[in-house]
Amino acid sequence: MDLGLDEQQEMLKNFARDFLEKECPESLVREMEEDEKGYSPELWQKMAQQGWMGLIIPEEYNGTGMNVCELVVLLEEFGRALVPGPFISTVVLGGVPIMEAGTEEQKQQFLPKIASGELIMTLALTEPSAKWTADGVQLEAKKAGNEYVVNGTKLFVQDAHVSDHMIVAARTGGSGEEGITLFIVDSKPPGIKFEVLKTIAADKQCEVMFDNVKVPSSSMLGGEGQGWPIIEKTKDVATVAACAYLVGLSQMDFDVTLNYAKERVQFGRPIGSFQAIQHKLADAVIDVDGSRFITYKAAWSLQEGEPDADLMISMAKAWTSDASRRVVAHGQQTSDELEQAMVAFVQRQVDVLVATTIIESGLDIPNANTIFIHEADRYGLADLRQLRGRVGRHKNRACAYLLLDGDRAVTPEASRRLKAIEEFTELGAGFKIALRDLEIRGAGNI
Repeated sequence: MDLGLDEQQEMLKNFARDFLEKECPESLVREMEEDEKGYSPELWQKMAQQGWMGLIIPEEYNGTGMNVCELVVLLEEFGRALVPGPFISTVVLGGVPIMEAGTEEQKQQFLPKIASGELIMTLALTEPSAKWTADGVQLEAKKAGNEYVVNGTKLFVQDAHVSDHMIVAARTGGSGEEGITLFIVDSKPPGIKFEVLKTIAADKQCEVMFDNVKVPSSSMLGGEGQGWPIIEKTKDVATVAACAYLVGLSQMDFDVTLNYAKERVQFGRPIGSFQAIQHKLADAVIDVDGSRFITYKAAWSLQEGEPDADLMISMAKAWTSDASRRVVAHGQQTSDELEQAMVAFVQRQVDVLVATTIIESGLDIPNANTIFIHEADRYGLADLRQLRGRVGRHKNRACAYLLLDGDRAVTPEASRRLKAIEEFTELGAGFKIALRDLEIRGAGNI
């Protein structure tokens, strides 16, 4: 494959970067974290006007007709700007199943509205078991005449609370992959209830409860019991899309860190001239470029139907997940005192990495703390004596919070570590705020 961008891809990349620098500043990202919807309708419509919602939708349905590689180019720029909102939920999780298995009537009904930004969609797949495998789908859909009655709960559904329709995976009979059917379900009926979950990354994941929701047979996507292959295809595209977002995040973090290393002067010279900083920057380059190359390889393999596509996608998911955390960790270690304009971006990355860690732990909070401390050991953050002088405001706060156990109480070991941090670290304002927060939550004097 050719790792270079063609002229069309280069134009898409440059235009998207210019557009997002203007329309999606860091202040908007932070504002959307606190916003109930989690996205800006104004920005959403502006992006739709650029044709981005219809990027991979065929031209006959008012789309642009581009491929997965172009989607990766765009989403890398989304990652740089930390664009909030239901783009992947709608274009990939909602659009791909309809493009893959929808009837002509379904395509005509939904795809042009996705392309125009008129419709927001998502995929309701995972349930309280948190399994991504076929046996995790237990939501029941019973046939009753010309319709199905759906009962059960879906969990961790991205952007469901703002969606117009959901692609719902339900069990219509049998076990394993053969008993799963997909339905296009209107999100507004009274039998559907949403609860937005509180997440560390401040993304909008929802619990969706179905109580005797009636769905017409015409809303079935593909045949009965034939939903799992469609889900697998959708998961592949969504995985590549998520990897592309992380590539952009990592690249932006590296750029911020590199500029800081050039401008920050210590001991009479820029800190980037010190070998220790150069080592971290070199490691970050390897991680960023490695993430980009394997992600584009995965996208190209998927697009061309290569026999190794599944392997490439799995490699991209594994590498970019770990590499992005390493890049952000190196960036924080290099920047012990960030300019205020950088703080929001870096703290947002911390949020994303904490969320990733908890997801990898199987949503077991005490286990997540153990994993995160292990990750800190890997990145050289656990040796408290080495933290002196290089723990910024954001990291001070992160260290304090990570010492909490699953019951949100400070353990004796946590108390000891906090005292050690206080002794060997130059206390920043963020750390003092964290200590005060702990006391407010009933942790007592530490």
